[in-house]
Amino acid sequence: MRTVYLSLGLLFVVNTSFSWVYPEHRDIALLAIQNLDPERRAVLDELWAAARIGHEARLCEAVADFTQGERPKCIDYAAWPAIAGDHSCSGTNLLHNVLETEWILEVADVTARLKRKLGEAKSRDRHVNALRDSDIELQRADPEYATRAGSNNVHFLLARPTYDITSSDYGKACLGEGVELNAVAAYSWYHTSALEKAARLSRETFSPEVRSALALAALADEAFAIHFLEDAFASGHVAGTWGSASLRKGTHDHYNEAGLEVVTWAGERMILMGDAWMRPEDAERAAVTVRASLDQLLDAARGVGKCAEITGKGAPTELADNFNVCRTDTVPPREVDRMVSPILVDILKHTPVPALASGLGQMPRFRAELGPFIGVSSAVRGEGTSGGFGRGQESPGASGGIDINVRLGLGLEGVMNEAGDGLAFLDLGIRQDAPSTIKIGDFPSGIDAGAITSAIPARGSLNLRLRMPFWLIPFDLLVVGPILLVASPTALANVAVAAGNGGLIPWQAGIATGIGRFQFILGREVGASFYGYLGDDDRVLFPSGEGAQSNYTLIGLRTIKFDFPLLEYNPFRTFSLDQSTDLVVQFYGGLEIPTVVHKLLPADAPEVDLSTVWSIGVRMAFDWRYYW
Repeated sequence: MRTVYLSLGLLFVVNTSFSWVYPEHRDIALLAIQNLDPERRAVLDELWAAARIGHEARLCEAVADFTQGERPKCIDYAAWPAIAGDHSCSGTNLLHNVLETEWILEVADVTARLKRKLGEAKSRDRHVNALRDSDIELQRADPEYATRAGSNNVHFLLARPTYDITSSDYGKACLGEGVELNAVAAYSWYHTSALEKAARLSRETFSPEVRSALALAALADEAFAIHFLEDAFASGHVAGTWGSASLRKGTHDHYNEAGLEVVTWAGERMILMGDAWMRPEDAERAAVTVRASLDQLLDAARGVGKCAEITGKGAPTELADNFNVCRTDTVPPREVDRMVSPILVDILKHTPVPALASGLGQMPRFRAELGPFIGVSSAVRGEGTSGGFGRGQESPGASGGIDINVRLGLGLEGVMNEAGDGLAFLDLGIRQDAPSTIKIGDFPSGIDAGAITSAIPARGSLNLRLRMPFWLIPFDLLVVGPILLVASPTALANVAVAAGNGGLIPWQAGIATGIGRFQFILGREVGASFYGYLGDDDRVLFPSGEGAQSNYTLIGLRTIKFDFPLLEYNPFRTFSLDQSTDLVVQFYGGLEIPTVVHKLLPADAPEVDLSTVWSIGVRMAFDWRYYW
């Protein structure tokens, strides 16, 4: 089990709780650009035209292409905030991915389809399936998608330390050197860089080549800043982040879907939704503040207002900022112009006030099924068999059984979305089977000797069960996990994420429906029952003759029975803060192999020739888990 933890434990640092999904980020930016006043819109168009020089094939002619649909041939500026943060780690990285990679067009296509599917989804299960398909395709297009921001909480608002903190003090708390990196800090850092570059454009004279590079860098820094400003309006991120990975993700997911009543620092009240659940009013509200940020950038670029007076500390280069938000845990030191603080406050006051940190007055927290657990599972089953162990016992039969187990495992369900299944566990327990309906031989009419005449008697066994996702072939993480853990932890995390979301060929992703969840799980789970190993061997009679004249040999038998679930149906699942209950119906195939045979009576009986028994069946299991 330790190897399982090594292979899958890296998913704890996979922070897939980004904010708005790509099309939501882009829609907010589209609205903000659309609502710019004519003077500022003209400045933005001018900057975009300068930035496009040399990149006309990749960058759309329109700064905001309102007609763009699926299979886009170019990237407009409205898409840059969506690419920032989730598909890039810095302004420099953003420009590289936008201008030089081919996969970014595939990302734009996948997310355009996601927007259509979310718009068409009339039920929650269709909504979940749309996200499942999109996340699988995005991970395939952009292999670093799930792990890019895994080391920190940069997409979240920093929780308030006290209820009476002012907006000014909160802003200072977010920007203090050594403070945990957060959305306000990331926005402020990159917005400042963008303003410094834009102000240079209004004051200095450049060659066309340098002016183009500076315009491109300023727009990249502002797009990167806008991503985190938009994050501040997602309900799951306003709730603040603190506690374990399980609490952070569970709280994030709950408030994204359930919504949250918030108030801005300026006193405006509203209800917000979160990632993948954005309503038109949520986009409009966020767009107002994004437009205010763009106003400041464009005022600096045209040399008007207080933004144009920013000089910066040191000479800003013609390159986009390279501060990597994916690999930095705390806010680094930075000296900025004294004019910056009031400019940032003008934006901050229109963002939501985040929830309190832990303590009195904290908001209810929710936990995701992430982390180690101990539990109990029980199951009943019915199965059809191909016959008995003896030659000639080939008539199909039926049997049933029950089992109870202690379960130790690692919950990693829903790391990227609800359709994911990174669950890994090991069960140890006992099983009791009823006798099969197949008889050991032919008996005269009217004679029924009961269970002793069954070809497979009533018996008990030691029960083991192992489950874990796989990337390409069953249990491959047990082999590649330790290797990649040493060679490339990032590669291991990407492999593990893919495994949890259906594997390299994602045919094992969960399918949500109105009556429950279905999933193909062949190769993810195997059960093994050891009959005759709990004490004495099982006693089995075998005929050594034909019909009523048969003689019988009594043998001691040990067998190992394997079952391989093929399809799993989950009609309901409940989860509290630290406990879960679940009902699962599995359809499986299996085989039972004789391993040890002792001839008991009579001593001179001929040798017994045994065969493997094949089976198909249905298993209904209930499990309870306690997470710690």
